[in-house]
Amino acid sequence: MLGQAALAMWWDMAPGMRDEFEHWHSHEHFPERLALPGFLRASRWADRGGGEGFFVMYELAEYEVLVSPEYVARLNAPSEWSRRMMPHHRHMVRSQCRVLESRGGVVAGHAVTVRLSPVPGRDDPLRSYLHALVEELPARPGFIGAHLLKTDTPAIAQTTEQKIRTGADDAADWIFIANGYDAQALQRLTEGELSHEALQAAGAAPGATTGAYGLRLSMVAADAR
Repeated sequence: MLGQAALAMWWDMAPGMRDEFEHWHSHEHFPERLALPGFLRASRWADRGGGEGFFVMYELAEYEVLVSPEYVARLNAPSEWSRRMMPHHRHMVRSQCRVLESRGGVVAGHAVTVRLSPVPGRDDPLRSYLHALVEELPARPGFIGAHLLKTDTPAIAQTTEQKIRTGADDAADWIFIANGYDAQALQRLTEGELSHEALQAAGAAPGATTGAYGLRLSMVAADAR
């Protein structure tokens, strides 16, 4: 991953709004964010099964970007188009993260994300288990990278964008991301090492949320100029 921090988000978008959403997100919102200091790359992924879910990630130079005056000002001054689109972001999960580990690439045709938490007292065994996957997966056929993030929500006031969205934003705890070019290989991973049973045996609490996504767009800051 580019940088030491990330903003990882998941939400649902109704089918009737999807065309306008992707137009806005591609041609206004991504360029707007990537014009801010410290925003290095933006990627958008859509539910691989054709559902309403999206996964979006911004890779950031450092954690302090999340509280920079430029970013906070933008969050509190959304454009008119943003104001129209924000209420359609449903079931928002928005995690401001530190990158714990990252190996290999990020941009590929497919991604799997797992939002999970350790059982109290089992942080170390779970971290060791996920560390081994981060080290091994990038060289496995069908894969190009694996990454582990941890949410560290900064203490800033609720922003205008958050107030516009329907319902309060949720946040993940730990986030595991695998990227690859073979959707079936990633599917086998979710049925094997990333299955709920395997994760709980390694120290994860019940209730992990797994999603499979296909890449829609990736931009770096230079693309948005």
